[in-house]
Amino acid sequence: MIRLFTTILWISPVISLLLMLLILSENFSQISTTFDAAGQPASLLPSRSTYPMPYQLLSVSQSTPNGNSTQIVDNISTTTDNNSISAIEVPDDEFGITEIYPTKDGGREWFLNMSSPTNSSNFSMTNFSMTDNLYQPTKLPDGSWRINATHIRMVVNTSANQEDWKNVEITGYVRLSHLDNSNEGSSADNNKELELNDGEELEVNGLVFVTRSGRHSSEVPCEGTAYNGAFHTDGSVGWKKEIWHTGGYTDERARYKIAESFLNQWIGWKVVVYNIENGNETSAVKLESYIDSSNNNNWTKVSEFIDNGGWYSKSNILDFFNAGCDRARDYVITEGAPFLVFRTDNLLLDFKDFSIREIQPPLNTTQSTILKFE
Repeated sequence: MIRLFTTILWISPVISLLLMLLILSENFSQISTTFDAAGQPASLLPSRSTYPMPYQLLSVSQSTPNGNSTQIVDNISTTTDNNSISAIEVPDDEFGITEIYPTKDGGREWFLNMSSPTNSSNFSMTNFSMTDNLYQPTKLPDGSWRINATHIRMVVNTSANQEDWKNVEITGYVRLSHLDNSNEGSSADNNKELELNDGEELEVNGLVFVTRSGRHSSEVPCEGTAYNGAFHTDGSVGWKKEIWHTGGYTDERARYKIAESFLNQWIGWKVVVYNIENGNETSAVKLESYIDSSNNNNWTKVSEFIDNGGWYSKSNILDFFNAGCDRARDYVITEGAPFLVFRTDNLLLDFKDFSIREIQPPLNTTQSTILKFE
């Protein structure tokens, strides 16, 4: 290299200066990572070109060789000293919760009415009677709300003048515990529209945020699509897909055990779903989930998966195609849908600060390190 620069300098000082600047600029453009206190790359932080400024990931963690979580991004530096990245802090939503991705320009936003959840816009609760006070949300002393019912579906719908939900970040804080025995099995008797026996594959043992969802009914099976981002009471997380209702369920992917249990503690839960674009075509769907296990607005990515085909329904071929939906058994749900659902079964639910935002997806998408519990 020294001999090359010597030759160039002998030929022309001006040319040599231009070439040196070009080489240095190309090398510098490749530096787009930060390092943690131990000097290890912070692999969850994308390059600066990934997100339109001023947005950048904040308070995200990665796993270490011993399986513990290490916070790798917090109080982002505004200098380039010590290999840190210059960035402006991520904004918070109206509840003061950190946003992972920016809201799309002109995109839809929905926030739970914490003064009166049942009066939230485009909002309904199903699978229990709203006229029976037993199943009305009860306000707790800390300002959160409680529902003591066996099957809870909180649905955020789409008005006629609105676009369907598609690329979204969904957030909420919950505390799950076992039901009072007096209420188990009661909700089906109080609501004739309960459709658990008309098709939901299994009752969930935790909290599920349901995205890209239409009406789930055997009367219109092809509307019943969904990506389901769940955390389970046994401390595991994962994703399921529903290609049609009810014969289009897949197995659970990106399932990881990250804690001993999620019962009896406040947990923040985020799921993110967005299309991966290749030119003018959608090539896949990215699924991500994050957890705030300490209830302090410090978010850790705990599961992610790219659905680009090969994730098949568990139904046999004959049953799957009997629905007449004209979809492949590994259909990728790239289109938006009118409903988003917060769902629990057979658990007492305390909840607060639910929100949904239509996001601007990142320009570059890669798999990244996630937290696992051994």
